[in-house]
Amino acid sequence: MNTSNMTFPLERNDVVSLLQQFKISPTRQRVEIAEFLFKRPQHLSAEKILDGVIAEGNRVSRATVYNTMGLFANKGVVREILIDRERVFYDSNTAVHQHLYNVDTGELMDVYDTDVDLSAAPELPEGLRIIDTDIIYKVTSK
Repeated sequence: MNTSNMTFPLERNDVVSLLQQFKISPTRQRVEIAEFLFKRPQHLSAEKILDGVIAEGNRVSRATVYNTMGLFANKGVVREILIDRERVFYDSNTAVHQHLYNVDTGELMDVYDTDVDLSAAPELPEGLRIIDTDIIYKVTSK
């Protein structure tokens, strides 16, 4: 299952398959966290994930959520979006896209390449190639 073209929400068996595809042991807590995360394309902080998983009646610790999200990000199951050193979001949509962060509201939204002209890649030193880009447009009210 490729996360860049998945259909939301993921059912429990799809979550287990996804974790196994990424060589992640599908423990009860990891599955519960992933089920909450993959209900829809969304950008969530670890705290919001913790609150949501607990609200669904699951028992999980703060440390488990942080460790699990770090694992998911390192393995490529989710994208980790660093706004600044105090704000980190986890994006369940791993398709190629950029982000728009509203400083006033704290909302993070997707921006797709069709909405932005990114045709001018920077000149790279010989022997290097671009493997990924993270562009975050920070906006505020006028």
